Order: sequence, then structure tokens, then C-alpha cells
Amino acid sequence: MSDARKIHPPETLEGWYALHQLFAHPVGLSPNEKEQGRTSALLEKLAKPDGGGWSAIARVIGSVSDTMIVHFRPTLDAIGEVQRELNADPYIQRLVSTYTFLSITEAGLYHITAELARDAVARGGTVGDEEYQKAVKARVEAERGAPMVLRRLEPPLPAEMPYVCFYPMSKKREAGQNWYTLSLDERSRLMYEHGGTGRKYHGRVQQIITGAIGFDAWEWGVTLFAKDPLDFKKLVTEMRFDEASARYVDFGEFWVGKVMAPAEWVKG
Repeated sequence: MSDARKIHPPETLEGWYALHQLFAHPVGLSPNEKEQGRTSALLEKLAKPDGGGWSAIARVIGSVSDTMIVHFRPTLDAIGEVQRELNADPYIQRLVSTYTFLSITEAGLYHITAELARDAVARGGTVGDEEYQKAVKARVEAERGAPMVLRRLEPPLPAEMPYVCFYPMSKKREAGQNWYTLSLDERSRLMYEHGGTGRKYHGRVQQIITGAIGFDAWEWGVTLFAKDPLDFKKLVTEMRFDEASARYVDFGEFWVGKVMAPAEWVKG
């Protein structure tokens, strides 16, 4: 079997770290006026931090969780500082944490990795040799500078898409359905097809993919923003018919809500 068809992980680009926090509100919990002001001020500060990134708060609908707070920061330490600040807030302390998900924005370079593997074979080399590594470095840096890739690694909070959907997922590792035993070329083909479905919803849904291998039990997180929440159903349904999802993906729980201003959330 040639190096182009062997089992290799794809090259990836990483950007901002991400933390998703889900909370339930105890019955009867209501912040007093002082707490409202303090918590609102904290959430406003976190929304647009000086060091880059952003935070957003959403009221969750149709779940045992009532609130989702999403944070994106350039470093893991900055995510840790966000967590410490929220944990120190008296009102936030009285909420019940129901779920957390730690990850990092990711762009998987399946097509480029497969192409470079084929190039290595064509010149008589191997994946991982010095020439291959030089080629990878050059292509990865070129990709990182592309505006479309930068938006995936440092995603903006969409101003006109108030509805949000979040779910974790993993690739299957079962007999006959093991993503990690597929050849690089096959995974590249499947991901290209899968990406084509997502591109059909450009302008209707903004998708943020975060990698969690080594950070969480699930392997990836998907955060979607939309003007119309019905587009979540349509997009996810269509993607499940892609071979990559139909055969090789396990999905976790889904949370759906609406982003709101911190002051509105606190008073609500």
C-alpha cells in the first residue's frame, strides 16, 4: 500500500480555545439588585476581553439546562481565568453546572495532507521525511493566512444570528465502522463531500468546529449560529445522509437557545 493510502492523521490548524458551560437555575433563584449589577458587569467584560476572543450567553430552550455560556480565548490560561472569574461571582455560584466542554477551534487539512502524501510517493520518498515536512510547513502556513481559514480559527460572534445550537460528536471506532482505520485518501474524500453540505448553508448558518481530542471524552464540538432555528434541523438532517456521518459518527446531546445581552439575561 502506498503512503498516500496508508493510515495517517490529517494535518490540522488550531486557533482559539473554547469553553462551553451549561447551567440549570434552581427554582426560585433570583438575583438581588446588587447581584444583578455585579453579574451583568462581569459578563459584559467577558463578552469583549482586552486580550482577544469573546463570550456569549444564551437562554437554553427545551432542556434541563437553562443557560449556556460560550467562551473563546487565544490561550488555555485565558480560558482558565474566565472560569475562575465566573466561579467567584456570587450569583453564578448559585447556578447548577450541568455540563462543560473544553476544546479548541480546528481546521482539518484532509485534502492537503492526502495531496502531500501522494507527492511524497511520486518522488520516491515517504510521509514524514524531511522534504515532506518542509512541504507541510509551507502549505500549513499558507492556509493559516487565508481569510476563510482565519474565520474558522478565530470566529467572530455573528451579529445577526441570535439562535445557537451546540452538540459534541465523535468518530466511530467499531468493527467495520472505524474511522481511524480508513486510508487518508478515503477520509479526505468523505470530508470533502461532508463539507459540501455545509457550504450550501453559507449565509444561513455559521458553523464553528472545535477539536477536543485530549481535552474531553467527545472528540469534536459543533457550534452553530442561525437567523432561523429551523436551519439547524435542516442542516443536521442533510449532513446525516453524508457517508461520513451516516457510517462513522456518534452524536451527543443537543442544546439550542437564543443569545441575549448579559443585562437582559440577569433580569430574566
